[in-house]
Amino acid sequence: MRRQRNAKIVATIGPASSSEAMLRKLFLAGADVFRLNFSHGEQSQHAAVFAAIRRLEQEFDRPIAVLQDLQGPKIRVGRLPDEGIELAVGSRVRFSLTGGERAIELPHPEIFAAVAPGQRLLFDDGRLSVTVEKVQKSDIDAIVETGGRLKSRKGVNLPGTLLPLSPLTAKDQRDLAFGLELGVDLVALSFVQSPADMLEARAIIGDRAGLIAKIEKPAALTRFDDIVRLSDGIMIARGDLGVEIPAEEVPGKQKEMIRQCRSLAKPVIVATQMLDSMVNAPAPTRAETSDVATALYDGADAVMLSAESASGAYPVEAVAMMDRIITTTERHDVYQRMMAGIDGDIESTSHAVAGGAAVLAGQIGCSAIVAFTSSGVTAARIARERPKAPILALTPHREIYRRLALLWGTHAALIEDVHSYEEMIARAEASALSRGFAAAGGLIAVVAGMPFGDSGTTNNIRILSVGAKAD
Repeated sequence: MRRQRNAKIVATIGPASSSEAMLRKLFLAGADVFRLNFSHGEQSQHAAVFAAIRRLEQEFDRPIAVLQDLQGPKIRVGRLPDEGIELAVGSRVRFSLTGGERAIELPHPEIFAAVAPGQRLLFDDGRLSVTVEKVQKSDIDAIVETGGRLKSRKGVNLPGTLLPLSPLTAKDQRDLAFGLELGVDLVALSFVQSPADMLEARAIIGDRAGLIAKIEKPAALTRFDDIVRLSDGIMIARGDLGVEIPAEEVPGKQKEMIRQCRSLAKPVIVATQMLDSMVNAPAPTRAETSDVATALYDGADAVMLSAESASGAYPVEAVAMMDRIITTTERHDVYQRMMAGIDGDIESTSHAVAGGAAVLAGQIGCSAIVAFTSSGVTAARIARERPKAPILALTPHREIYRRLALLWGTHAALIEDVHSYEEMIARAEASALSRGFAAAGGLIAVVAGMPFGDSGTTNNIRILSVGAKAD
């Protein structure tokens, strides 16, 4: 199977989509990556979904990446009366570590250690807010700015406050060990605040899976350049991010982050409420289709469905709609023009060679760019240039084969190790022909690094006329 588009689709799996029959429908509708959200569900349920995905991959001989999304240190208020507590605008309210008759339980000592007078606390996805007046060892006094009814276990956001929290809770560590043993391809780290968070996760994961940083905290924006360099990709989680920074700032931040990711050849996913109305309706709003298209025009590698495919009434229709939006958007001339330019320095000879291959392939009309890649880096460097020709990435490593399912414009294939230049040329030609990326007499650009098998050594371009004798 070959997708006739470049941007990829990430579909979250949940109660509406976890059966093997439904997974198959989602894949056929266009899903490239399946996200297992470990904020919900039991490990045994995720294991069953994982096994079904692997059977699907074998059936269609096409890589499917499995993304494990860890819950992270979610901060919530404690138990409240069933009817909740009404917070009136202008009233004073007390939060306490242990709660009580006159206080709202906030069982997170790290908040009391970090928050200061004048800072804001947001509740229930920003629907309610208070401003801190006084902080004591186990009590916070605040004034209600935006009122409403606060109920048990609602989430808490602290915009602008750096919390002394590990991104990996005890639950996350158990889930991560389980996911790595299962064989997930990518791990999304929630509520990243600093480069140190990435280093902590990398120390556990090593090279067993790709590491995706979820950007949903303002602190991550201030250290974004360092975070992206330590990641294998970025997820722009606009839900929590849009609570912690003004909503009107999110579109600009999205564009900045996508541009930086593309400059550094790191795949980027745009997520949260992209086709949200399709949770309950068979068609999206016009604003939602425009939102997806905007992410594509910004240069995103992938767009993600959350509740739409996990718990909505129309999961297959949502994936199919996403597929149609991507395909239609990429056909527009303005899309090609917007993809043509990129700011950013050429950081190495390897970047220059990969970029040169993309430009050359376009100028002489190559039908495909065949990239031999050990780590996926060569393919990523080509993809950052957003070439018109599709990228056929050949790798001997199954884990890289699957991770490449997230990368823009890239179609991965498993091959045996290549040991000589002549073997490389023969393998490139045979792979392009057998997979329909080239016809006899057509041109392909072959990109590789030598010596073979050394990661990151992109240093060779060969233009090949398919079926012609080698010079």
